[in-house]
Amino acid sequence: MRLTTILAVLLALIAAPALAAPVNTGHIEAELVAQEAAVPGGTVYVAVRQKIARGWHTYWRNAGDAGNATKLGWTLPAGWTAGEIVWPTPRLLIEGKAPNQLGVYAYEGEVLLPVPVAVPASARPGNPVPIKVAVSFLVCAEICIPEDAVLTLDLPVSGGAARPDATWGPRIARTLDQAPKPAGLTAVFAAAGPRLTLAVTGDALKGADLAGAWFFPYSGTVLNHAAPQAVERGPDGLTLTLAGGYDFTEGAAPEVLAGVLALGDRAFEISAGPGPLPVGAAGLGPVANREPLGPSAAPGLGLPLALAFAFFGGLILNLMPCVFPILSMKAAALAGHAHEAKAARAQGLAYLAGVLATFLSLAAGLIALKAAGAAIGWGFQLQSPAVVAALATVMLLVALNLSGVFEAGTSLQGAGEGLASRRGLAGSFLTGVLAVVVAAPCTAPFMASAMGYALTQSAVVSLLIFAALGLGLAAPFVALSFVPALLRLMPRPGAWMETLRHVLAFPMYAAVAWLVWVLAQQTGPIGLANALAAGVLVAFAAWLFGFAQRRGPAPVARGLAAVMLLAAIALIGLLALEKPGAPDAAASDEAAIVPHEAWSPARLAALRVEGRPVLVNFTAAWCVTCQVNEKSSLSTQAVAAALARDNAVYLKADWTSRDATIAAALAEHGRAGVPLYLVYPADGGAPKVLPQLLTAGLVTRALDEAAGR
Repeated sequence: MRLTTILAVLLALIAAPALAAPVNTGHIEAELVAQEAAVPGGTVYVAVRQKIARGWHTYWRNAGDAGNATKLGWTLPAGWTAGEIVWPTPRLLIEGKAPNQLGVYAYEGEVLLPVPVAVPASARPGNPVPIKVAVSFLVCAEICIPEDAVLTLDLPVSGGAARPDATWGPRIARTLDQAPKPAGLTAVFAAAGPRLTLAVTGDALKGADLAGAWFFPYSGTVLNHAAPQAVERGPDGLTLTLAGGYDFTEGAAPEVLAGVLALGDRAFEISAGPGPLPVGAAGLGPVANREPLGPSAAPGLGLPLALAFAFFGGLILNLMPCVFPILSMKAAALAGHAHEAKAARAQGLAYLAGVLATFLSLAAGLIALKAAGAAIGWGFQLQSPAVVAALATVMLLVALNLSGVFEAGTSLQGAGEGLASRRGLAGSFLTGVLAVVVAAPCTAPFMASAMGYALTQSAVVSLLIFAALGLGLAAPFVALSFVPALLRLMPRPGAWMETLRHVLAFPMYAAVAWLVWVLAQQTGPIGLANALAAGVLVAFAAWLFGFAQRRGPAPVARGLAAVMLLAAIALIGLLALEKPGAPDAAASDEAAIVPHEAWSPARLAALRVEGRPVLVNFTAAWCVTCQVNEKSSLSTQAVAAALARDNAVYLKADWTSRDATIAAALAEHGRAGVPLYLVYPADGGAPKVLPQLLTAGLVTRALDEAAGR
């Protein structure tokens, strides 16, 4: 008896699928599970289990107004074939505020996506079969994040009738039982402009509880997914009054309206054609239908976490290439007050005030412009040629001041200590202003998620998050100015400070060169000529002003300096009339180590239909981080070789000049700024988001994975 028991236990273990450990993709715990062991010549259901983090969701086969369905790419032994996903009935979630609401069809919590797998008759009992599936999820809350997993399962093959798996067998069976199925229902629709009437009749609806009835279409363009659906009961069924989508409002009504009619815990597949509505589908009065469901009460990021992300993003921004030119101004300001604790603290607070004031001003402008319907994102201030030229001029004046060409805020006769103190505070405030204007357009780790969250919230919450970002950016300099022990490590003031000041002018000249290059990308030769002429006039005006400071009142020199400065301002003003243009992609292809094409939604879609991996680089000339990644990681022989062997295409979405299409694409991925790097797999799955700081090895590995290597 004991031997029999032991053998029974061993057989049960052999017949049970060997589960691999669940894979955590970040917001989903995913695993591959089977209903039972496989039987040669039969069909076994294998399901992708998603345990979705609270407040997040994934998407049904038709995502609705936004989103992407989960994609599966199977790796099966020879002779084994996987069918289509059996999609459970989704929920309707409403995102955004009226009148610009979006309706999406989604899953929350835990969901099983069963797939029938045909087992060949040649399968040998007793030998577990390895099954692998690459899963691409788009998981969303206030922001959307593509996540991927490779799930494996050792599926046993049974020589006789397979028993359901004790854990997953009943759950997969219940999912299959509750999944939408045909039920012999007759469906007809009639359209009158944007108003659409859908009548459904059949035995399954007679006497059924119709409260909560809802129609989920298979097509994303036939309905206004966020609109309510009115229900009227009839003796033989029901009638739904729907808001037609693009297909109906454009006068090109489809021949078939297919989808799922959900009634509480039951759901039916229906396919409606145009025609006269049956009498038995209405006439017994309206049914109290459910209200569309809003987003989950617990947001995916939430204000506390968004504030923390913003602070750490601002902190890390100090290490990004964008802020390097500003470090010289910080160092010069600190060196002058290293051994004056009170003055050093005042410098730190003035710098903090400049950072916060500028961050909040730019954020308020961004919020106001987006509310007015402008398709812009963070960094919008550098999408104007006139602003770029003006900023380059200010940087040039700062560099000339550090070089000793002129002194700001004082005169030949000198100034009292109080005036000098005020001049220093104003300089620190200006340093904070320039740090934000130049550095903020690039996004650091943590910063992208925080800004994506901020731009979906109310104005007050958005400003709080941008303030936290400013606090993070200012924190190191402010902390240094408030720690006497660190300040005492610096040498005593002396002649070395003047030398240091002159040396630190050169990073500012580098910043001027970078901004002029950005301007050249935006406007071409004419705009560049205007900017260079303005720079020469500004430099001459600065020299004249310095000459007047050293020689006395010199009213002629001062007057001439003012004229030169006004002429420079006029030239910069002319740039406001210049229409920014994107760089010539074709021309740049010839010189690039890695050839690329201009990004567009149509080109991306065409490449995905061809089944080719695609690398997309959302970039801008004014984003220094983007340019560093371009030179150090993307424009390398390693990436060129990976693109060639993987038959992949490199697309650039250049956001140097304002582009509503690129702004919308960034928003789809929860981003408000650049850089953003996406690698689309060849199997049509969701794209993989690469880090904001790249290496050539990271890019090549992502391309190889996208090609299935």
